[in-house]
Amino acid sequence: MINSPSGPGLLFPKGGWENDETDQQAAIREAIEEAGVRGKIMKFLGYYQFKSKTHQDECSPEGLCKAAVFAMLVEEELESWPEQNTRSRKWLTVSEAADSCRHPWMRDALIGGFCKWHDENMLTQEIEAD
Repeated sequence: MINSPSGPGLLFPKGGWENDETDQQAAIREAIEEAGVRGKIMKFLGYYQFKSKTHQDECSPEGLCKAAVFAMLVEEELESWPEQNTRSRKWLTVSEAADSCRHPWMRDALIGGFCKWHDENMLTQEIEAD
């Protein structure tokens, strides 16, 4: 997880995607820029809606946004990364991460998305091992 200069609590890397990239490519880019990690996308966990004060306008007065959330297997921690002067990364257990999430929708993605996928994946591996 990463901290944010805009307030307390921890976040997962997130951001918008460019016109020339997929949401999966954007997730990989944001992980590098904000958390300084490279890895492989393992699973699309779902779309989660949230409100953003910075995206409120006449087209969306509520500032509704939609995040595509992915599970990533981190393969490399970078010594330096683009946002290291404003963000730091912190490795946590799932329980610690759930307690530290600034936004409820991120906690939902962690528990309802990642944990469900992880548990199902582990069960499948156990069955295949038997």
